[in-house]
Amino acid sequence: MLSLTALPSPTARTRTGLLLACAAALLTAGTLHPAPAAAATPSTGTSSHVTAAVLDLDGAGRTPVVHGEDAAYDTASIVKVDILATLLLQAQDAGRQLTAAERGHAEPMIQRSDNAAADALWREIGQSDGLAAANKRLGLTSTTGGPGSRWGLTRTTASDQIRLLRAVFDSGTTAGATPLNAQSRAYIGTLMGQVVPEQSWGVSAADGSGSAKALKNGWLQRTTSGLWDVNSVGQVTVKGHRYLVVVLSNGSASMSEGVSLVEETARQAVA
Repeated sequence: MLSLTALPSPTARTRTGLLLACAAALLTAGTLHPAPAAAATPSTGTSSHVTAAVLDLDGAGRTPVVHGEDAAYDTASIVKVDILATLLLQAQDAGRQLTAAERGHAEPMIQRSDNAAADALWREIGQSDGLAAANKRLGLTSTTGGPGSRWGLTRTTASDQIRLLRAVFDSGTTAGATPLNAQSRAYIGTLMGQVVPEQSWGVSAADGSGSAKALKNGWLQRTTSGLWDVNSVGQVTVKGHRYLVVVLSNGSASMSEGVSLVEETARQAVA
């Protein structure tokens, strides 16, 4: 467990303001809702919980290292990578490319974390049932789609998110180990590399410069407690090695605290 509190710089204050506006839009639109009482962070106490998982794609070992308890967390917007992977897998099965309309949703969904686009694609893939069918093929074992239209309340573990990232980025994967073809994998990776600057925080901090941006972040303030879920997943390059990095957290007292927690955890996990 890590607990970090820092006063944001003017740049961080600007970034936090943008993220708060996005989070407010999520709640206003009704896309993300508080989890059931059993899953919500208790309102008494503000202790953060965090889990990280790391896989060195260029190292000798092929087993991810998990730091912390590999418990389930709400995804918030990191599930958008899974939604896109599901959409592409369904298109592959049908022997077709994505339509212009599908691309028109997929690209802002990943690049800008557009929620209306995610709503549309969540419906198209068949919501949680479609996600579950794709995840079974992708090797995810501990991810459960959110109820109804609430894709942001999908539950996942750090290990499962490494499995998903591996299906996208692991060029060393043996043939047939991932159902996503090379074109689908390249499309997801390209979009994750084009995330807008104000959303490029998170696991990118692990490379020491913050320049790596093959990532997707998620953030959500719980209405039951006022505490924050903040997550980040992606690929970074450190000292010539490509790493898949996942950091999932909940219970932060503020958005800026959650971002600091995720970034410091990512740095320590890779180091």
